[in-house]
Amino acid sequence: MNKIVLDIETRNTFRDVGANDPTKLDISVVVAYDYATDRYHHFLQEDLPALWKMLEQTDILIGYNSDYFDIPLLAKYHPGSFAHIKSIDLLQEIHKTLNRRVRLDDVAHATLGTHKSGHGLDAIEWWKNGEIEKIKKYCEDDVRITKELYEYALRNGHLKYKDLLDIKEITLDTGAWETIAPSSAIHCALPF
Repeated sequence: MNKIVLDIETRNTFRDVGANDPTKLDISVVVAYDYATDRYHHFLQEDLPALWKMLEQTDILIGYNSDYFDIPLLAKYHPGSFAHIKSIDLLQEIHKTLNRRVRLDDVAHATLGTHKSGHGLDAIEWWKNGEIEKIKKYCEDDVRITKELYEYALRNGHLKYKDLLDIKEITLDTGAWETIAPSSAIHCALPF
């Protein structure tokens, strides 16, 4: 089974584009961790064809807020469909249990004892200043945190978050996370 953990940074904000629609934004950097190679891959917007080749072999795409943000934004650039790839959005899984959203940094701190290395708005400033390596590192850090949270949830059946002063557990149903339907194994997303 091929799994990818993915995160995207953008060149602009929702305020810049006048809409709360990810497809109106522009990609600066995409980082993908590939379980098959145990490597992090960095893509600028012009490198996306190499990412498409990677995704063509992917069974499961893992992210944090990826169903709302990352996947729709990628779809804006992709010539085909991501319908063949199972999506595990950790934020959506948390929302199913808590009926609210929890910041990645809050989950990372409570579960892993670590913090994010920056903020998405920092990445936009870095883009404006041409500091691409800073964006790559920040985005890779978010992918690493998401990967570690995913693996923690698989092992333990829960994640943790800070709620005011208390650390609370979020029970997650991870039983089907690493199963794919037979039709999902067919990789034919690019148009003929």
